[in-house]
Amino acid sequence: MKLIHKSVDKDGEGTISLVPENTEDMWHVYNLVSEGDCVSCSTIRKVQTESSTGSSSSQRVRTTLTICVEGIDFDTQACVLRLKGRNIEENRYVKMGAYHTLDVEQNRKFVLRKPVWDTIALERVDLACDPAQHADIAAVVMQEGIAHVCLITSNMTIVRAKIDQVIPRKRKGNVSQHEKGLNRFYESIMQAILRHVNFDIVKCVILASPGFVRDQFMSYMIQQAVKSENKMILENKSKFMLVHSSSGFKHSLREVLTDASVIARISDTKAAGEVKALENFYTMLQTDPSKAFYGKKHVQAACEAQAIETLLISDKLFRSQEIAARKEYVTLVEAVRDSGGDVKIFSSLHISGEQLEQLTGIAALLRFPMPELEDENDSEDSDDD
Repeated sequence: MKLIHKSVDKDGEGTISLVPENTEDMWHVYNLVSEGDCVSCSTIRKVQTESSTGSSSSQRVRTTLTICVEGIDFDTQACVLRLKGRNIEENRYVKMGAYHTLDVEQNRKFVLRKPVWDTIALERVDLACDPAQHADIAAVVMQEGIAHVCLITSNMTIVRAKIDQVIPRKRKGNVSQHEKGLNRFYESIMQAILRHVNFDIVKCVILASPGFVRDQFMSYMIQQAVKSENKMILENKSKFMLVHSSSGFKHSLREVLTDASVIARISDTKAAGEVKALENFYTMLQTDPSKAFYGKKHVQAACEAQAIETLLISDKLFRSQEIAARKEYVTLVEAVRDSGGDVKIFSSLHISGEQLEQLTGIAALLRFPMPELEDENDSEDSDDD
């Protein structure tokens, strides 16, 4: 993300001009914009004009509009953020108060004005504008006949390709059909990797499967690359990493990313830190449940006692349409940091964030046991969720 201009006063009110440069940046923008904010950017509007003879014609004109945001829609496939709202500034083509939908896209400047820029929003701007945050990982989880090619950024797990093919079974005395089917399957995976993985950015490609499928695929891919003199594969051979997974489905990524060898390889990425924190939480929940809690009520009680060592919170909670609810979570994060605790903000589009969502979106590892929280009725958590 490119920061063009930043003007925020001591009360938190102000404007920031940004240019999103990639898909990751668009995810940050989605988390920055809230209902009630004002967004200004270039857009195309269909304008009706009437001539002196009474005939009317319409044309599309490019103009800059400023709207007060009422609706937010993020298209993850096209990677476009659509913001619906009323025009709040004079414009020769659009009346004041008229509805319009702005498309915030990659490589196009926009200006965001907020009544209050809280610490979470300002941190996200700093994070998005830090070039060191774009150490990406690719992963292919596979089993015979099924494979998912995924890109794992620091905030999202994106399935770029799903390969689902029927492979004939081995028959006694005739395995040629089975081998042909496997080769077709491996070829499809290889083409998907070449099409979707940018080796200039990706530092590690994880190949995961049950059994020996990953080893057979790796052998096939290297053979084909040598045959066709594919420099892309041969030059990046060292980036491929083979690990075990229980299946070829996306949910197997969670166990893949908690593998010790994988963590060591991707240890400098934000994704690894989140996965490790969640793994520690599950372990603590099993071994010492009085030091691991989830749900808003229990986490807030632990915060009041300054007991939180690590707070795990989903960014989905900061997109709450209720300003009071958002403020509550921002205050909680600030309180944990003030008491010396660590805060991990999970992306709801990342595989670890999806896991945290199942635990109400908020959890905490404590410095010391609080068995009194265990005695409270857990059903109250579901009301808070």
